[in-house]
Amino acid sequence: MEISTVKREGNTIRFMVSGVTPAFANALRRTVIAEVPTMAIDDVMIIENTSVLFDEFLAHRLGLIPLTTDLDAYTLPENCECRSELGCNRCRASFTMEVEATDRTTTVYSGDLRPDNPAIKPVGEKIPVVKLAPGQKLRLEAYAKLGRGQEHAKWQPVSACTHKYLPTVSVDVSKCDGCGDCVKFCPKCILELKNDKLTVRNVEECTLCTECVRHCAKRPCPIKLDWSEEDFIFYVESTGALPVTQIVEQAAKQIGEKASELSQLIKRAK
Repeated sequence: MEISTVKREGNTIRFMVSGVTPAFANALRRTVIAEVPTMAIDDVMIIENTSVLFDEFLAHRLGLIPLTTDLDAYTLPENCECRSELGCNRCRASFTMEVEATDRTTTVYSGDLRPDNPAIKPVGEKIPVVKLAPGQKLRLEAYAKLGRGQEHAKWQPVSACTHKYLPTVSVDVSKCDGCGDCVKFCPKCILELKNDKLTVRNVEECTLCTECVRHCAKRPCPIKLDWSEEDFIFYVESTGALPVTQIVEQAAKQIGEKASELSQLIKRAK
């Protein structure tokens, strides 16, 4: 198996995994979504709420705010030594919020959450929570813990995680007259004419839409589209809770641990 980065920008990454089966590629995708733990608000104590939102709606909105996560400083509640429903400093982070609208309508943002630990905070300060009319007030305490996406979507570390087969595009130069029609209709611009010869570039951008074949006047078409069933291009977009590279590393670690556990169970069965 080989891994190579195609492109990384901000919270997104595109990388290629070669020499694996479709089953493994899908296992990696599902592990990224459902198994990598992140922080999210799970308990909210409403002290005062005179806004238009019910307490339950407010707690739900707070839970969906992505929080920065420190996997070295915190542990999953089920693995924590405190064994407490309330949690401790090793498995729980706390926040407070107190906002009051005086003479005009005020928007409550995620930045109004005040964390006890500066390392655990909302990834963005301008995520709207609720609007307060003049005279309305909101006062609460919120508690976040580590969890996994398989339990609730608020713990998913990614907003997108997809993979596709690596496309293969070949051109039979002896049959191509270099008219350029396929170049004009290719939505991803992977085809170009060089010295009146059709060439392929950035093949990983191809979506196999077949527009080049459909608009080619030659029959049979000199362009052949196919894909490799051992090479996959992944696209991962982090919510900001964890660096996107750490998410992929953690997913690979989770797969390794599960494979090791399965191996031990098989040995015991024998």
